[in-house]
Amino acid sequence: MLIGEVARRSGVSARMLRHYESLGLVRPTGRNDVGYREYSGADVRRIFHIESLRSLGLTLREVGRALDDPGFSPSELVDDLVRRTRERIASETELLTRLSRIDAAGPEGWEGVLRTVALLQALGSSSPGTRQRAALSSVGEAPVPVRALVDAVLSERDPVVAGALRWALAQAGGGLVLLAAGLAAPGAEVRARAAQAIAEVPGDTATALLREALADPDPVVRGHAAPALGVRGVDDAVPVLIDMVAEEVRDVDAADALGVLAVAPEAAERIAAGLVARLADGTLDPSARRRLTQALADIPGATASHALAELARDEDRGVALTAGYVLGLRGGADE
Repeated sequence: MLIGEVARRSGVSARMLRHYESLGLVRPTGRNDVGYREYSGADVRRIFHIESLRSLGLTLREVGRALDDPGFSPSELVDDLVRRTRERIASETELLTRLSRIDAAGPEGWEGVLRTVALLQALGSSSPGTRQRAALSSVGEAPVPVRALVDAVLSERDPVVAGALRWALAQAGGGLVLLAAGLAAPGAEVRARAAQAIAEVPGDTATALLREALADPDPVVRGHAAPALGVRGVDDAVPVLIDMVAEEVRDVDAADALGVLAVAPEAAERIAAGLVARLADGTLDPSARRRLTQALADIPGATASHALAELARDEDRGVALTAGYVLGLRGGADE
């Protein structure tokens, strides 16, 4: 079979077949009377083997070793190919993500593209200072890649940088849909970061998301959602806020939120009743009872005052002193 026919049947160009020959990958079995190359059936099969191995990502040198080296290990080669392919996919995925973020930002002209690229590179820096400066400098830039800011918020471990990122995201506006996806993440740390970021966003949509976060199994996630909801006047947060006080999870913020909710008289009575019920839990340690007693100080109304009067006679001296001091400030128990 002459080289032209082999090229047509195999789909490998005559030029590539000559290149294979120069590398010693496949040699025509012979020549015809006028000196043209002649390929046997075995030669053609070898060409197909070469193309099959190349389709797996092997270099021509690796193809030659695979076909001619008796000691060649296919398993080692496949393992190496798997590793290289995964690295390539990761690299291509990173590039695709970056391009998508640039496209979402909608830059006008190459200057905008380059500015966005510089911001993305800075947000991905290993230096916390660089990431913080990138977050702060993003405000006022037009346009801001909101998706990049959300991704940075959900992955940032440095608390100072995270605060700057949340501020930048709030200034940029948007991102709630992406943060909502963060609330559904399998990792509690990611969900907590999402809740913390949503807490800094005003509006009904953010409030609805924070309500969902109240049911999260992780106390840290609930601990970010409940105080924000309390400040927004959402009574549903009260049980979680009381738990936070008792368990010393951002207890000062929780007590402040309870105080905000207690402005309404009916809410004040419900909150006081909830605190009193929790104080009745015999498994609480003394420090938890003192925190709950202190929380009653900011709750107006008869229920709180009567409870404080009782607590002023508590066998725990710390609880009794706290309650007595608060009663003195309130002018005594309401009758």
